[in-house]
Amino acid sequence: MAYEIPVTQARAELADLINRVVYGGERVVVTRHGKPLVALVSAADLERLEEAQDHAGGQEHVEGQQAEEQIITSVAAVHDTGAAAPRERHRFGITAEHRGPNAS
Repeated sequence: MAYEIPVTQARAELADLINRVVYGGERVVVTRHGKPLVALVSAADLERLEEAQDHAGGQEHVEGQQAEEQIITSVAAVHDTGAAAPRERHRFGITAEHRGPNAS
C-alpha cells in the first residue's frame, strides 16, 4: 500500500518523501483534492515497471503481426474476379467502356 499525501504537504516535505522512497522502500502517492496525481517510486521500481511495459508491448506486437498475417492469408485466398467484371457492368447499368487512345 502506498503512502498518500496532499500536494501542498508534499511540497513542504519533498526531501523527507524522497528519503522514505529511497531508503524506506515506500511508494508515495501525491494527491490533489483526494485524487491521485503523481507517484514517487524508487528507480528500481521504475525499471521493473518499464521492463513489464516493454514485455507487454512486445507481446502486443507479436499478436498484431499474427493478425496481419491472417488477414493477408485471407485476402490471398480470395479468387480472381476479373472474369466477373463484364457482368458487373451490366448489373450496375454502366455502358461506357474505355478502349484506349488508338481505338476506332
